[in-house]
Amino acid sequence: MLVLLYGCSSARRMESIRTGKVSMALSVPEDKPDEENDRQIVIDSIRGSMTDGPIIMNAIRDEESGEMVATDIIRASSVSARFRNVAERDGQVSIEFDITVPPEMSDSKWQLKVWPKIQTSSKVQPLEPVYITGREYRQMQLRGYQRYRNFVASIVSDTADFVKINQLEIFLCRNFPHVYAMKTDSSFVNESTAKDVFGVSYDEVVRHYRRHLKMWINGRREARKEQMFKKYVKDPIPDAGVRLDTVFASDGGMFTYRYRHSFRCQPKLRKAIVSLEGGLFEDGQMKFPIPFVDSLTYYISSLSSLYDNSPKYIYRVIERTVYDNTKALLDFRQGSSEIDTLLSDNASELRRVKKCIDDVVARSDLSLDSLVIVASCSPEGTVNSNIELSMARSRAVRDYIEDYVPEGWKENIRIASVPENWEQFGKLVKSDTLLPAGAKKEIQALFKNVEDQDRRERLLSALPQYRYLREKIYPKLRSVGFNFYMHRTGMQKDTTHKTELDTIYMSGLSALENLDYKEAVRLLRPYKDYNSALALMAAGYNHTALDVMEGLDGDDPRVCYLRAVILARLGMEEDAARYLELSIALQPSMEHRANLDPELYEIVQNRNKLKKDYYE
Repeated sequence: MLVLLYGCSSARRMESIRTGKVSMALSVPEDKPDEENDRQIVIDSIRGSMTDGPIIMNAIRDEESGEMVATDIIRASSVSARFRNVAERDGQVSIEFDITVPPEMSDSKWQLKVWPKIQTSSKVQPLEPVYITGREYRQMQLRGYQRYRNFVASIVSDTADFVKINQLEIFLCRNFPHVYAMKTDSSFVNESTAKDVFGVSYDEVVRHYRRHLKMWINGRREARKEQMFKKYVKDPIPDAGVRLDTVFASDGGMFTYRYRHSFRCQPKLRKAIVSLEGGLFEDGQMKFPIPFVDSLTYYISSLSSLYDNSPKYIYRVIERTVYDNTKALLDFRQGSSEIDTLLSDNASELRRVKKCIDDVVARSDLSLDSLVIVASCSPEGTVNSNIELSMARSRAVRDYIEDYVPEGWKENIRIASVPENWEQFGKLVKSDTLLPAGAKKEIQALFKNVEDQDRRERLLSALPQYRYLREKIYPKLRSVGFNFYMHRTGMQKDTTHKTELDTIYMSGLSALENLDYKEAVRLLRPYKDYNSALALMAAGYNHTALDVMEGLDGDDPRVCYLRAVILARLGMEEDAARYLELSIALQPSMEHRANLDPELYEIVQNRNKLKKDYYE
């Protein structure tokens, strides 16, 4: 009769769950539990491995049975609110919700599986499931594992078990006593020798005394391992990807699990919706899905939404004349002005010059006034010989590039020379990292005290470092410069003024809007304005952001609000409350915004309480 009564009760409860009369509750936790609820146990998010058996949370030993039983049966606090305001910080959003199981859904023979999922924009992402397992259900799972282990243990792994060893030894002892005597001999006997002695091969003898039926049965068991696992283990205990798997020792209590989840926030994401799917399992099979009607909505506030999207412009002064230049390290044979494309890197340097010319030609907004080619030589040789040589090299380069420039350019090409590029020589010596400091001072003294260039070169040749100078410094002085003098096409005035959009600043605002705070800081930091402070604050550079705000308008309600948030982060609640009051006084809508940012939530609650006490 008791069994019948229990069965009827279980069937009625199952029907109530199936029809939705009894269901789990999905709710947001209370912000401030009262004293009674504060004493209740709330299970926090816990991960664990089920490899070594079930996880029993908050377990104690039962004095009568000696078993470990769970004490996670609680009456946790939950609220009926279906939404919650949450904040994005450093690109992350953290949410929490309670899954509450009423006593009517607690049964030792059942397992409740809950699959939460979160919807952001049009994307639905499954979260780690929660399993609530009855004690008898878990025992059923463990019995299945034990039966499967017994089955696996029955599979023979030693092939010697398939040979009739005793009969084989009797055969050898009777018919081949001299061979049987080799039983304890560890010497290796190859197959041909064994065949000569026995008259039959080793494989033939073993095959004759093999237990073929036992081998067939064993092979069949081996092939059925997967099938038997499914037969015995109807509902495997997962060993990964489960947020909670807890065991009820008894029925009759309410169970609440506090689920916490963090995810990467998407740009312009305004809300996330959490819903549940579930099923009731018995004997390893799902009896029916558990209906969940309610869902929770989390409205997401981001500091990036406070940015000022006003465009920033740059005031530019545009000159009519435009100058550009490039330099080619063309190598010439000693005393020669002939261009040899096979010498050193001449071919690649000439290609680079041609590309530079093509880029200038492609600029329709610029017109060429003149192209001045300037060749220079190293100090080797006399100044007079270098004057002739440098001019000859300038003419050679001009003749070479005339084949690659537009026809209208040719009459605008000019040539000049720097016979001995002592100015560049001085810069190269000063920046060289291999020359000793004393040698550098000695060379610099020659520049200062010796004006005659030929004598200066002779004095250099007497230095111990002269070979290094000839091999490393001098080749860099044999260069050809290309100086482009141009003007802006159609522009009559020498200068004009233009206001244009600051693309770097606007890229910083775009990065701020897309929650790429590090990039926003990199682009906006030099401006030291409101958006710069906001980017620093969003990236967590609170002190630096506070320094930037010192130079901003103190009567701007947005600036006051950001200061309040930063001061609250730094633990300066009184100063934060003062700036929040100032922000609200200047712009009353900031009071609503303060409810969305967790740094100011407590300050707002205290403020509201003071206002309520004042009016009462």
